[in-house]
Amino acid sequence: MRYRPLLRAIPVVFLPLAGCKVAGAPSFPIAGAYFPSWMLCGVIGIVVAVGLRVLFLATDIDALLRLRLFTYVSLGTITALLFWLLAFGP
Repeated sequence: MRYRPLLRAIPVVFLPLAGCKVAGAPSFPIAGAYFPSWMLCGVIGIVVAVGLRVLFLATDIDALLRLRLFTYVSLGTITALLFWLLAFGP
């Protein structure tokens, strides 16, 4: 009888694990090794940010920017998150 409150608390303890699934994290094989998909999204974000910097330098938009580092990091992050959402999202 003393363990009844403890038995009622067990589902509450495991409730945060309800979103976990057995399938594992999304990954893809490259040369026999599995890489997490967030790494692909990060690389795509970096490539797009560098490409936009080259484009902005060619069109003189870069001279108008005040916070260049913040701008390019934000553009890369937005691109990586959009790719994640479109490729691996719900």
